[in-house]
Amino acid sequence: MAEFVVGYPGAILLAINVEEDFNKRDRRGAILERDWTKGSIIGNILSLSWPMVVSGILNTLGPTIDMIWVGRLGTVAMAGVGVSGMIVMLVNSMMMGFNTGVRALVARFIGAGDTEMANLTGQQTLIIKSIISLFLALVGIFFAEPILILFGLEPEVITEGTVYLRILFVGSVTIAFNSMAEATMQASGDAVTPMRIAVAYRLLHIVLSPVLIFGWWVFPHLGVSGAALANVFAQGVGGTLGLWFLFSGRTRLRLTMKNFRFDRSMAWRIIKVGIPASITGFERTFSNLVVMWFVVPFGTIAVAAHSLLERTDQFLRMPSAGMGMAAGILAGQNLGAGQPERAERTGWQTAALVTVLMVAVSVPVWIGAERIVGIFNTEPELVKVASTFLRIEIVSYLVFGLVNTLMNCLNGVGDTMIPLLTTMLTMWGIQVPLAYFLSRMTSLGVYGVRVAIVSAIAMRAVIYSAYFRSGRWKRKNV
Repeated sequence: MAEFVVGYPGAILLAINVEEDFNKRDRRGAILERDWTKGSIIGNILSLSWPMVVSGILNTLGPTIDMIWVGRLGTVAMAGVGVSGMIVMLVNSMMMGFNTGVRALVARFIGAGDTEMANLTGQQTLIIKSIISLFLALVGIFFAEPILILFGLEPEVITEGTVYLRILFVGSVTIAFNSMAEATMQASGDAVTPMRIAVAYRLLHIVLSPVLIFGWWVFPHLGVSGAALANVFAQGVGGTLGLWFLFSGRTRLRLTMKNFRFDRSMAWRIIKVGIPASITGFERTFSNLVVMWFVVPFGTIAVAAHSLLERTDQFLRMPSAGMGMAAGILAGQNLGAGQPERAERTGWQTAALVTVLMVAVSVPVWIGAERIVGIFNTEPELVKVASTFLRIEIVSYLVFGLVNTLMNCLNGVGDTMIPLLTTMLTMWGIQVPLAYFLSRMTSLGVYGVRVAIVSAIAMRAVIYSAYFRSGRWKRKNV
């Protein structure tokens, strides 16, 4: 992966000051060397994570912005974009799995001081992402509508969702290159540059989205198509900027095309680490789509509320997700530098910090759930259902520090099979069957779906804690 920042201003300002102290830049703005494997663990986490938090917030703003403006078009448009957005998340989660492979390898190589191999990793990632993006574009062109039909949605919802889904699939190449550039820079120890890029292209997105959706000024009224086009165009700008920074040497790791070729060995190393992470993301998102099938019979209001909660949930979790991602990068660099015990301390200390953070976030969420939902839509019935969903979700926030941080640490060192198996067990052994039982066989109704989701997350916290404590991941080779 990288998130509203309730309770963070002081910590972020402190981290900014620390960042300026440690990450001095040359005349072109390129970040000079900093050894992230030394010094205070918490200090390093704050310094590396605050730009990731900002980047994550901005990345999550993409679909959130779409949902806010599309919500003004009505519940049907909101439901169509919501379901399509979940399908896009399913695909993106697979793409992000390869980013996990990139992060793990680049972090290890940087920790070991081997920039040549880090550069080779970046080259091979460009080739892999190009092939995957072409495949996804073809899927979008020919199968967007059939995919939505599988959900048994109302015809008008399918119509709205198909347009949005097709454009995002065809434009997946922009998302691929943007995320690849971000992952490479972050794993090398430069989280500030991708944050600056994210600020630039999200500001562009914020401006373009309502303009294209509602046809302001000289632009045509495009509805949900405008939301998708604004997202794709903004991501394209971000990807272009990211690659320019990498190849021009304005970041810590400079990519070159020297000896550029398809390197089967390195590509396989990326894929070997990335495929389990991709499957993990696929499992997590696909099981959420299966859960959506359980929600659909409760009506369009329930579908819209569930879709809204998924977007809001990502937004609320992102600050802690950024810290978890930073912990994963530091764990990988520490293993590369031959410091496994420091890598372990990084995981536990970050998990504790994130837990405190999420407890602080949960209080205003419990008190103001209706106000949060009202940002997107003020229909009374939708607000009632979605705010109840949000309060149930607070249970997962209390264990999110363990789940997200330890999972990222395992992924960051390349031990991606355990997250895969854990996700498989908790999703298909707990979340899906429990969602079906509670929503169909008890008085909880649609609320049983959310109870099932938080139950699976709680079980993941137990499994990750036990495995991380065992220390087997310290011996993982990539």
